[in-house]
Amino acid sequence: MARADVRAAMQERILETADRLFYGQGIRAVGVDTIAAEIGISKRTLYNHFPSKDDLIVAYLTRRLKPAPPSDRPPLEQILGAFDRLERTIATGVFRGCPFVNAVAELKEPAHAANRIALAFKEQRRTWFQVLLQQLGIADADSLSMQLQILIDGAIAAAIVRGDPKVAAAAREAAIVLLKAAGVSSVRRTPRPLSS
Repeated sequence: MARADVRAAMQERILETADRLFYGQGIRAVGVDTIAAEIGISKRTLYNHFPSKDDLIVAYLTRRLKPAPPSDRPPLEQILGAFDRLERTIATGVFRGCPFVNAVAELKEPAHAANRIALAFKEQRRTWFQVLLQQLGIADADSLSMQLQILIDGAIAAAIVRGDPKVAAAAREAAIVLLKAAGVSSVRRTPRPLSS
């Protein structure tokens, strides 16, 4: 194995471990000592790959910043599917909320790069809604995309407090009301798809 491949494999091991621990226990609660010990490497080895904990936090969040995969499913099905996926994710039992919001809340540092990455994620998701709404012919897709994003964010927050995945279904129903009000006549309340 080439040296670059070994380095890349070690970086991936570090990031996988950091992701699991940061998301599961919290960024502030998990130190680089814990991550290094979990992997079985020295702190020095970890710092050779990520010079500071802040660098590791940025890499962790950047790794999670993935665009929604393209789909040829109808726009309305994709929009409502986002709420269905959220419900399934909440129901896994390992859901701890949005990792980007968690990072901003934990770090409480407005100048930290985590804030920029969190904003990029939220804007990426809002734009995803906006493009789908434009495909549906919605006149004010910009405003409605923000409203749908707020429904998702609200469902995430409510799920953390209530521990109930059905909050995503309630958010889905609210999305249907908004879509109907915007002129989407083909939207129906039920049945929800079992998978997407």
